[in-house]
Amino acid sequence: MQITKELLTEKRACSGGMSWFNAHFPEGGEYQAVLDALAKENNHGYASWLIQNMGKADTVLEVEGDLAVEFGIFFAGSIKVTGSISAKMILAGCGIKAGSGIKAGWGIKAGCGIKAGDGIEAGSGIEAGSGIEAGDDWGIYAGLRVRVSQKAMRALVIAKDLPKNLLLGIFKALE
Repeated sequence: MQITKELLTEKRACSGGMSWFNAHFPEGGEYQAVLDALAKENNHGYASWLIQNMGKADTVLEVEGDLAVEFGIFFAGSIKVTGSISAKMILAGCGIKAGSGIKAGWGIKAGCGIKAGDGIEAGSGIEAGSGIEAGDDWGIYAGLRVRVSQKAMRALVIAKDLPKNLLLGIFKALE
């Protein structure tokens, strides 16, 4: 899908988002290329808005082994990794699945479910459109880097059902 100024105007993008897009993609850009540029800047706010307004993709990012980056991972489809995933922020339009652990310096958000063979750790919140599941005898930790005074607002674990291995974070049922 091609993202254009006209499409963003039609979807009522904010002025900050439009300015960012015009500076980085003056001629427009392919959906995933725009998400990749946002990821390199750890701009999860605009990326979340883009996925929410442009929709999920039926594509799958498949990686044999580990997927570790210094910045965010933003993908409009599903992310499937045989090893572990590590990034500042992980955002997927659909599901996230890792053979071993999932770790984000900030947060983790998936339009569908999140599943890891080992533990799941996030500096702030974890949100899934359906369930969140860590491997047997592994924990789910949200809010590892959140001030105590902001725990109720930023260490949220949002999912359809309470994850069985939630060890840190405040559960909120998906509305």
